Amino acid sequence: MESEELNKYRESGKIASEVREWSKTLVKEDARILDVANEIESKIRELGGEIAFPANVCINDITAHYTPKFNDKTLIAGDDVVKIDIGAHVDGYIADTAYTIDLSGNYGDMLLANENSLKEVIKLVKPGVSLRKIGEIVDKTISGAGFKVIENLTGHEIKQYNLHAGLSVPNVSIPYKKEIVEGMVLAIEPFATDGYGRVIESKHTEIFSLIEKKPVRQREARILIDAVEKRKGLPFAERWLQKKINPMKLQLVLHDLVRRKILKQYPVLHEKEKGIVSQFEHTLIVTEDGCEVTTK
Repeated sequence: MESEELNKYRESGKIASEVREWSKTLVKEDARILDVANEIESKIRELGGEIAFPANVCINDITAHYTPKFNDKTLIAGDDVVKIDIGAHVDGYIADTAYTIDLSGNYGDMLLANENSLKEVIKLVKPGVSLRKIGEIVDKTISGAGFKVIENLTGHEIKQYNLHAGLSVPNVSIPYKKEIVEGMVLAIEPFATDGYGRVIESKHTEIFSLIEKKPVRQREARILIDAVEKRKGLPFAERWLQKKINPMKLQLVLHDLVRRKILKQYPVLHEKEKGIVSQFEHTLIVTEDGCEVTTK
């Protein structure tokens, strides 16, 4: 990896890490999740980064891809388990990190097992280690504590302007022959639950990304594509566009562009049996004899 790339990965990691620790004070009873997301995104820019993906604020069984609507009134309750997923980038070099706060005080053992699984993977990562082995370690650590892994969610390889760059990092043991290679950038993100251990899609979508630019006739569609093209494929939130396009028209335009395969949508994911879910995540660079955690 070139030194300039490495420095930018480190810079985005430092920003994401600082925002992660700072944002923990925002997660409290009666906080409006829209305010939490907006403040996180503003902080990323304040520190000199750009937003890699909309801030995710996922509560209880909601597992991933929940970013607030532009008029979201949802408040955090005093017994909620809240997952915050943060992405920052510098010139497309991404840092992805997440944590969970248990306001109820009832899920400490699950959060500990989840966080320990991430720590065990970080100890293990080096060139030549199989991705299957990583899945085994995550599953063993979480299931050994009496909980289940979300088996159909994975970590992922990261490349410039590409959050999910093809290689998946499993959280359970699967017959996967791929091995870790020096220079890879990986987001490791195990999820634990007291539920079934799988997520399913809801009908609710607030996050999208541009697949490719195509000619469109509708004025609002052209405005939307022009607004998100500069993100070079990185995800965006519907609420980011509500000042540019009337909210009623915006939903119609988004759905039409998804139908025409101009946009990709990321439906909100929730645990199949409504189990409580936790998540912890770090981004790391594979080095000659181990790894460097950019978001530590």
